[in-house]
Amino acid sequence: MQFEFFPSRTLTFYLARMFIVRIFAVLVMLVLVLMMLDLLSTSGEILSVEGNGQGELWTYALLRIPQLIARFLPYSVLLATIITLVTLNQNSEVIAMKAAGFSAHQVLAPLLLTAALVSVVSFGFNELVVTRSTATLKAWEAAEYGPVPQHSEVRANVYLTEGNSVLTAASMTGTGSDIIMHDVTWYSRTKGGMILSQVRAARASYAMPGWRLEQVESFDVATAETKELPEIVVGNELTPDKIELDTVDPDTQPFWNLSESIAAYEAVGRRTAEMRAKWWHKLSGPLSAFLMPLLGAVAAFGLARSGQLLLRAIIGMALGFAYFVIDNAALAMGNFGGYPSFLAAWAPFFLFLLVGETVLVRTEE
Repeated sequence: MQFEFFPSRTLTFYLARMFIVRIFAVLVMLVLVLMMLDLLSTSGEILSVEGNGQGELWTYALLRIPQLIARFLPYSVLLATIITLVTLNQNSEVIAMKAAGFSAHQVLAPLLLTAALVSVVSFGFNELVVTRSTATLKAWEAAEYGPVPQHSEVRANVYLTEGNSVLTAASMTGTGSDIIMHDVTWYSRTKGGMILSQVRAARASYAMPGWRLEQVESFDVATAETKELPEIVVGNELTPDKIELDTVDPDTQPFWNLSESIAAYEAVGRRTAEMRAKWWHKLSGPLSAFLMPLLGAVAAFGLARSGQLLLRAIIGMALGFAYFVIDNAALAMGNFGGYPSFLAAWAPFFLFLLVGETVLVRTEE
């Protein structure tokens, strides 16, 4: 019996290379299929805007593909695990490794190492690429696929309150006193929530204090009159600092920037449960790829000729997909305070780590 965690160097590289090739192949297949389906549903909206053409479709695809990669990379690792282990089982390679004295953990060690490296790469990709593409895509969708936003820090669907009144904007760029809002609407309301007037503007900039709305169209509810004004100043209590706090989107901020946003929220005594749950999930989410070889390991063992190989593969897939369902449910519970943030992000990971290890030990060790 060998007591090293990894099998021989040759076997380790052989299994790792086989595994990474299948991860890449499955990921490419999933992303291409899902991207084509996505384009079928959105291309009509994109091309309906005057001036949009093939270039805008490619732009949409380039912004959407990073999101698809981030979301379906763990699924790719799960499917690649089952494909790899079923292939090894059918070719009696697992039996040969067990006969050579390797334990089930040693057989899986190269796959776990590869999955751990995939998790690290996934974390970096999510924080450096996906957050930026998500911010730009959200702003472009808010602009109804008009001109593509060029600013690096774009926030979409801004919703701000000043007392009973509400200020909304389709998109916002810049920071501090350089903030610019586009497609702005100001609702002046009574204490009971009744709208007194509605003001629409193409653009808003900081007027120190307040926000200067330009190219204004004002509608008075009581008189049903519409007026056009060159500009108007509203929201004197809406400072840039308050706006930047109110427009934090965890999906568009990297891990390290989100830490600063959470600290700023806590400094003013605001609720941070949702943001902290997503902050923790930025760590636990990529690590889900590390779990997949363990959850799919049931497909590796047992005799192929026993007729239970398909059943074992289905069990492995069921364990993997059960993890994703419970992980999403726990994160949703953490977002509205039903679970502590740390528990919401990490409980599914550790639960299925124990489940996968228990199944492996009881059936093969």
